[in-house]
Amino acid sequence: MALLKVKFSQKKRVKLAQGLWLMNWFSVFAGILVFSMGLFLKIELRKRSEVMDNSESHLVPNSLILMGILTCAFNGFAGKICYDSLDPAKFVKWKPLLKPYLALCFLFNILIFFVALICFLMRGSLESTLAQGLKNSMKFYRDTDTPGRCFMKKTIDMLQIEFKCCGNNGFKDWFEIQWISNRYLDFSSKEVKDRIKSNVDGRYLVDGVPFSCCNPSSPRPCIQYQVTNNSAHYSYDYQTEELNLWRRGCREALLYYYSSMMSSMGAVVLLVWLFEMSVMAGLRLLHTSLESVANPEDPECESEGWILENSLKDSLKSALESLKKIGKFNQVEADAEGAEGEEGTKTPAITTVS
Repeated sequence: MALLKVKFSQKKRVKLAQGLWLMNWFSVFAGILVFSMGLFLKIELRKRSEVMDNSESHLVPNSLILMGILTCAFNGFAGKICYDSLDPAKFVKWKPLLKPYLALCFLFNILIFFVALICFLMRGSLESTLAQGLKNSMKFYRDTDTPGRCFMKKTIDMLQIEFKCCGNNGFKDWFEIQWISNRYLDFSSKEVKDRIKSNVDGRYLVDGVPFSCCNPSSPRPCIQYQVTNNSAHYSYDYQTEELNLWRRGCREALLYYYSSMMSSMGAVVLLVWLFEMSVMAGLRLLHTSLESVANPEDPECESEGWILENSLKDSLKSALESLKKIGKFNQVEADAEGAEGEEGTKTPAITTVS
């Protein structure tokens, strides 16, 4: 028994073809939207590639760009088929191509669904990329005189100001690295010498943060040096007072920014997938309804269209049987080639006559 069998008159077939033509062109615009989203995400990732690990992946934007291009191509082609199906003479040339095209559409829709899933599942990979990238970038904050790294201070400062964040996981990350360049340290000072000697690696570590960590909304002037020293500031308690520094780490801020963007894009791709599935189902109905016309010379006669020729269970069984046949055929070919190879390696017996 066919799945979703529908009877079509000539008028219904025309309406279906016209509706599908319009839906396909909507899908082309949806493809342009997906392509634009992928391009926008790629640009956003490129903007902050300096604070991302080298293993940072552009899988999501590249997938969206590819899906956008393929959506435009597939639906533009399908729109042409739907337009030509209004004229039986023009539709004849498309008949042999429709079954392979529908099979490709099915695979394409599976691919769209997986791209949507990738948009939702890339959070973990992105988190590790940002954590490692920010950690490495903060180490180069002081290298303002080093070629190739002289821009890193500005990049980190702009990032902390824009996203209202401080450090990798928090402002205390700055306590563990030397972020002040040796160029601005007075090595004749006893305090500087003592701090460097007290560190195993010979680094100048302070309980301070760059100016970009300061919260301008705080009524108190920014305390960015000796943050943990209560006696260094009037009416100040490091443990209880709300510091006028950004509390959130930049990893968390960037992760939220990119993951929310990817989730929104994933939701859009899912909607496009649902729309594409309905277009594919409509195209299948149009294809079967035109193929089942009893008298091609009488275009006004009724016909039947369906999604699957048999029930879903029977269709799955036949698909599995076809796959098994293909597997057996390949195995037989491999065995035959192996037998030929064994025969070729045998040396013929030589008889001598005395």
